[in-house]
Amino acid sequence: MRTPTHDSDFSRTVDQLADSSNPYEPEVGSMPRNDLTQADLDNVNKTGTTTIGITTEDGVVIATDMRASLGGRFVSNKNVQKVEQIHPTGALTLVGSVGGAQSFISTLRAEVNLYESRRGEDMSIEALANLAGNFARGGPFFAIHPILGGVDDEGSHVFSIDPAGGVMEDDYTVTGSGMQLAYGHLEQSYEDDLSNDEATTIAARSIKSAAERDTGSGNGVFLCEITDEGVDIHGHHDFDEVV
Repeated sequence: MRTPTHDSDFSRTVDQLADSSNPYEPEVGSMPRNDLTQADLDNVNKTGTTTIGITTEDGVVIATDMRASLGGRFVSNKNVQKVEQIHPTGALTLVGSVGGAQSFISTLRAEVNLYESRRGEDMSIEALANLAGNFARGGPFFAIHPILGGVDDEGSHVFSIDPAGGVMEDDYTVTGSGMQLAYGHLEQSYEDDLSNDEATTIAARSIKSAAERDTGSGNGVFLCEITDEGVDIHGHHDFDEVV
């Protein structure tokens, strides 16, 4: 076999590859990162919040309060919709920093639409939950802890997604600063085989319980009812309308 001559195409290629630790590794860009300081974090708009997800015989019910705060000390908005539809039969709550949660929802909604256009079918709720966990773990989404609820061919699902990307499914779950207060009422009232109407009343009462003592929660309740026919979201500033 001939030895490559100096300055041949082969020898130049060898020289170029010698500077690369792994010439076969694909070139990828770096993930966006935030460089917020602790002082910045104190002034981030946060939802504070109490959010609840409950599976039912009919589908899923999600409830959230309506308050956003600045640094946990000042009410910056009294009419925040903290649950958004991201799937034909699925919705996600906003918990944590408002900007991070909004970006997270927009990204997941785009992925769901892309999946449907490529495959001609809806993404399963479990697959969507796993995707959300991967994004939470590896993406630039700051300080989020949402609930994903939805209905698919496998039934009704409620997942909590923690900031480190952990994904846990349960019959019901609560996240946010008012979770301990809401869990107290929810644990006493939850039963198997609830209807959406029954779960809506229980969820609204749990949000009201949290709003009584948690300074990050209040100003009303948004209720989201999910069935195999779609997603219906409606807000109420007066708890008496729904409890």
